[in-house]
Amino acid sequence: MIALSPAHRNDALTGLPTREALELAVKEAIAKEDIVALTLLDVDRFEEINDKYGHEEGDRVLVGVAELLRDNFPGQSYRVSGDEYAVLLPGVSLEQAFLRMEAVRASAFASQDKYRSAANRGHQVSITAGVAQFPRDAKDAASLMRAADAALNSAKENGRNQVGLPPNEEMVMKSCYYPSTMVRRLKLLSEKLKKKESFLLREALTDLLRKYDRVEEN
Repeated sequence: MIALSPAHRNDALTGLPTREALELAVKEAIAKEDIVALTLLDVDRFEEINDKYGHEEGDRVLVGVAELLRDNFPGQSYRVSGDEYAVLLPGVSLEQAFLRMEAVRASAFASQDKYRSAANRGHQVSITAGVAQFPRDAKDAASLMRAADAALNSAKENGRNQVGLPPNEEMVMKSCYYPSTMVRRLKLLSEKLKKKESFLLREALTDLLRKYDRVEEN
């Protein structure tokens, strides 16, 4: 029997391809596509789940997150290590990747029964993600991985349970126009609250979507 290389072995717990497969896929995608989006994400405070409820419950969470990613990004999801995952989206813009991952993040937070048993109902599961894009944030596969990791760390620093972009970069929706007076007010508010402008815009967008969700329900 011919042994499979590590790059072609799937993770035993989740069934997702491993980090080695991701690194190869990123290189191949960059060689073929003009733009490539990469997301790195992990489970918030996963160590607490293992410590408080045991590794069996931790595995339940890992499998649940893997299923969520597989359902939303079939053939594009990977388990990098531990509670860290990746989603590779060749040919997808940064804005599109951000919005798709934000929808998955919200779905993960709203689907608590997917990860819970009677033993761990006291823990609320959430994920944090960082999105980067070649060639906007990186010039090769290795730097794209680093940029996505930096975006993930930035999102964690801003409070977790959110999607972040590489530090010092703000996402501007192509279809939107912001008057200069609004931009100045946003900058002042950002400085006052010591939060990034992109974080405040995402917060406002979340509130807006919740508002119209209530309207649709009525």
